[in-house]
Amino acid sequence: MEKIGHLEKWLHKKGIHSTRDVRVPKKMMKQVIGQDEAVEVAKKAAQQRRHLLLIGDPGTGKSMIANSMTEYLPPEELEDLIVYPNKEDANEPRIRVVPAGKGRDIVKAQKAQAQVKKEKKNSMKYFLMGAIFVISFAMFLYFMEFMYLIYGVLGVVAIYIFFRFVSMSKKDEDLVPKLLVGNENDMKPQFIDATGAHAGALLGDVKHDPFQSGGLETPPHDRVEVGAIHKAHKGVLFIDEINLLRQESQQSLLTAMQEKKFSIFGQSERSAGAMVKTEPVPCDFILVAAGNLDSVYGREGADGQRYGGMHPALRSRIRGYGYEVYVNNTMKDTPKNRKKVVRFIAQEVEKDGKIPHFDSSAIAEIIREAQRRAGVRGELSLRFRELGGLVRSAGDLAKDMGHSIVTGDDVVQGKVFSRSLEQQVADHTIKKRKEYASIRSEGEMVGVVNGLAVMQGDPSMAEMSGIVARVVAEVTPASSKEEGRVIATGRLGDIAKESVQNVSALIKKITGKDISEYDLHIQFVDTYGVEGDSASISIATAVISALEEVPVRMDLAMTGSLSVRGEVLPVGGVTAKIEAAAKSGIRTVLIPRANQKDVILEEKYEDMVKVIPVGNIKEVLAEALVADTRKDSLVSRLAKMITETGEMITKKLEPTPS
Repeated sequence: MEKIGHLEKWLHKKGIHSTRDVRVPKKMMKQVIGQDEAVEVAKKAAQQRRHLLLIGDPGTGKSMIANSMTEYLPPEELEDLIVYPNKEDANEPRIRVVPAGKGRDIVKAQKAQAQVKKEKKNSMKYFLMGAIFVISFAMFLYFMEFMYLIYGVLGVVAIYIFFRFVSMSKKDEDLVPKLLVGNENDMKPQFIDATGAHAGALLGDVKHDPFQSGGLETPPHDRVEVGAIHKAHKGVLFIDEINLLRQESQQSLLTAMQEKKFSIFGQSERSAGAMVKTEPVPCDFILVAAGNLDSVYGREGADGQRYGGMHPALRSRIRGYGYEVYVNNTMKDTPKNRKKVVRFIAQEVEKDGKIPHFDSSAIAEIIREAQRRAGVRGELSLRFRELGGLVRSAGDLAKDMGHSIVTGDDVVQGKVFSRSLEQQVADHTIKKRKEYASIRSEGEMVGVVNGLAVMQGDPSMAEMSGIVARVVAEVTPASSKEEGRVIATGRLGDIAKESVQNVSALIKKITGKDISEYDLHIQFVDTYGVEGDSASISIATAVISALEEVPVRMDLAMTGSLSVRGEVLPVGGVTAKIEAAAKSGIRTVLIPRANQKDVILEEKYEDMVKVIPVGNIKEVLAEALVADTRKDSLVSRLAKMITETGEMITKKLEPTPS
């Protein structure tokens, strides 16, 4: 991976001295980076009004692709939706569709008419009440009879009660329609994000009326609330994590997609709105559903069954009338794509509006971080949401320091403040283990290996957090007369437990000892839950060291999966694991040879640790065990075993003579 200085020189050659030199595209679709195939499919889907399913890692641009589809929708007149009272059946309000901009005018005119009628009624009421009182008062003065005043007051009360009764039975305001969806003539189609919406917010609802009698009730049509599917009429409806919708809601969504209209009714059976159901309300929208693979297939439970996931019929509808796209999470590290990362930084600065521009050193740091987070050499990460967090963190830091432009030092400091929760916990763990000397980075020990692992955290995070996980093995005579046992502690996951069993089978072949005569105790110290098989070579080394009583180097750590034939297989998170080892003072790390291309260290760690790729258990033990005659004998036996295994496989692969 290139040094920061080399990246800066490359930027200067391209005429880029800061993000001020970069033009940000106006169209949102052109701001999407690294998703060329998805963008082309989205354009086609928008132009032909097709549905779209976007699957991939979080923060790779799915919502931006969906939002930008409104720019490519075919020209079509928008519509306003109005709900009217139904004189024949109040619980079935009527729906009227009018051209965009007309809905507000109609409702405004109806309200004005109702207000005029109300004022006329009030004028008549006050006129009659005043007239009766004046006449009764005049008769009192003329005849000097107090009873005329009493009759006048009673008459005024009677008029008030009469008009009150009339207003209770039927209000003019009750006949005024309600605007459900309003647009303007010059508006572009709506983009509605319904991610996490409950059934009522998605499909529409009818509000509960606590006052259902006595003239205080609200008319049914006035309690109708439009849903996201109706707001997205003629536009785009976006739902991320589609699997979080209840199956009933997914089925209703499917019905709305098929019929292009969906009635609004009360979603709660206990609500007064449960009896109300409108006429079908238009909802001709493009659905863009998004999520990861679990969103499609669901998650596997303890019983082996899959739970959650997309409704099969809903996915079938999208496939039959649209497209499915798996979005990228990395792109090739080419000059063209580096320029796209530079443009991304400029976009984030422009969108934020509060942080300064980035100079060439800061841009170079962000490019290097994109290389590192890709996890594979020669690639750039497309997890731009997380990189955007680093951009804003560095920008905030520069602003607090009074800098007019963000520098490379600001980005380096910003990495500290923008660390993930898992990384903060991992750093805290390493610090505590150093204080209590639970990590040894020098000397030698029998049956003890510094293994490497990544913290189990949010799988949506691109950046992994490594920790040093010490593996301790002890061999004792079998407690059972039948056979020995393999006892592993440390809250291991299922895959980790299986890897322990696989390693025990290999150890018998390597050492030549009958391990059924021994109990193998394997402890993962201070791990609080290990999953995966990346500790296989650590387990094998610790057990072999304990069996043969050959000490292991403590200035060395290792990670790698192990096949039953002794081959070291690739694992994930090697960069994070190496950096964790370097922080812990370990000077040598063994990794699978296949992972060599995935190592992308920060510059400050490059001189702190030596990385040695290994291909089989012989190479692991040759590096990890302390040199003596027992080690030489063991390595020789391993070399012979691996040679014989290779010859046997070659013979099996040779064609049989006819």
